[in-house]
Amino acid sequence: MALTLGEYLVKLLERYDVDHVFGIPGVHTAELYRGLTNSPIRHVTPRHEQGASFAADGYARMSGKPGVCLLITGPGLTNALTGIAQAYADSIPMLILSGVNPTRELGHGNGRLHELPNQSALMSQVTAFSHTLTHADDILPVLERAYAVFEGGRPRPVHIEIPLDLMGADASHLELPARRSTPMKPPCIHPDLGAAFADLCHASERPIILAGGGALQAQAELTQLAEALNAPVVTTTNARGILGDEHPLALNASPSMAAVRGLIGQADLTIAVGTELGQTDYNVYSAGPFQAGGKLVRIDIDAQQLKRNLSADLEILSDARSALADVVARLPQSAKSNPLAGQVAEIRAAVAQGLSPLYAGIARSLGAIWQAHPDAVFVGDSTQPVYAGNDLLPIPADGRWFNSATGFGTLGYALPAAIGAKAAAKDRPVVAVAGDGGVQFTLTEMAMAAEADLPISLILWDNACYLEISNHMKNINVPPIAVDLSSPDFAAIGAAYGWTVVRVSSEQEVIEAIGQTQTSGKSTLILGMEFLDQNG
Repeated sequence: MALTLGEYLVKLLERYDVDHVFGIPGVHTAELYRGLTNSPIRHVTPRHEQGASFAADGYARMSGKPGVCLLITGPGLTNALTGIAQAYADSIPMLILSGVNPTRELGHGNGRLHELPNQSALMSQVTAFSHTLTHADDILPVLERAYAVFEGGRPRPVHIEIPLDLMGADASHLELPARRSTPMKPPCIHPDLGAAFADLCHASERPIILAGGGALQAQAELTQLAEALNAPVVTTTNARGILGDEHPLALNASPSMAAVRGLIGQADLTIAVGTELGQTDYNVYSAGPFQAGGKLVRIDIDAQQLKRNLSADLEILSDARSALADVVARLPQSAKSNPLAGQVAEIRAAVAQGLSPLYAGIARSLGAIWQAHPDAVFVGDSTQPVYAGNDLLPIPADGRWFNSATGFGTLGYALPAAIGAKAAAKDRPVVAVAGDGGVQFTLTEMAMAAEADLPISLILWDNACYLEISNHMKNINVPPIAVDLSSPDFAAIGAAYGWTVVRVSSEQEVIEAIGQTQTSGKSTLILGMEFLDQNG
């Protein structure tokens, strides 16, 4: 029997070490599913394609591999668009494989099922590239291009659309490559720039490091540089946990906070690693343009990003690991004296003191949960407990924290992204944190967790309101309107989906509920977190 292109594609994905795909089958992708029947690749089915893209995002963040979506033409893609855009904003690798109408029909506007005027053009706005396959022989070269983006540059989503008339085409003549074992190497630092970087570090008396999501793969090298320079490390939301809070140089607080900005302003050398220096991390409270202290060194894998937001005294186009390893090798092994290091504990305390009683209580509770579950992964939506954690987070070295409250700033992310994260980290406690408004964007994905046997805990912050929006309206003298919510019976919904439902009134009960999820293998909906608002 002839091997179809759809079957060949599945075998290619296996050789690229794909073990999960997220999607909802339809008549426009049925042929692509033919090869999944006997494949070791696991298919996880959400209840809406937005859940597929959010889950693929969470999977990618925890596995270090691209999340893969399999989506139908037209509405399948447009439903997933928000999650793809969040991944694009946060530099998350994601492979989107979709159908498209037959080659001879493209661009004609004849009203075919699921037709868009130019589906690829739409997708090109939220991907590194979108490619329309026109010949079966092109599938391997296009997939290689996608992985070049994921591994050799700034990782972002890639879209490949396959016309219906090609999915079932004969691919028997196409050879399958050997299992892929050597990823593409990203660009490395130029030796001259390494020497110049080391000279700036030698001359500096008060260096500080700003770490973004692009530094996560260089955790060891960044720690070595911080210790060699005795430099405090300020982390963006996407870099939280690169230095655990137990490290004396870790400042896991938002660079938007006044006390943190004050510390950065004292530096005579600011080293920005894998960070956009963007508004949602560095000026979320609109305190005025962010300014780096002293000379600025920027390290980024994206050449264009080096020219955005702040101009640098030294621009280094390189992956973080290469650049940091190079400069560490050029520096003395003994740590230098740095007066900023002695201020880290003081700045942490100042940030904590400046938090509202509610936010301070949330930070304390997060710390208590992590003491009991130090390897817990928290996946957040745009909601008050997440905003509080983004401001100040007592995260241990083994913890993970990521959310959609920065960058593109979506709602509905936490629940499906946590399920995707659990698919990649089955032995770790995974906790979604969502508000009553945001969770209703993707509430039906409780079914995905139950059906796929991916048990997570969901902490639900239920205040019957889009409270942050209400507060913003008040602050700009707009009478709050359309922000009060009539929420459903979440406990009944959780039970209907087969989840354990608990109502808590203390941190200890939250800790026990998360532990119960791990031991029972059954997802848990945690209600009653408003005790923090009452006790804060």
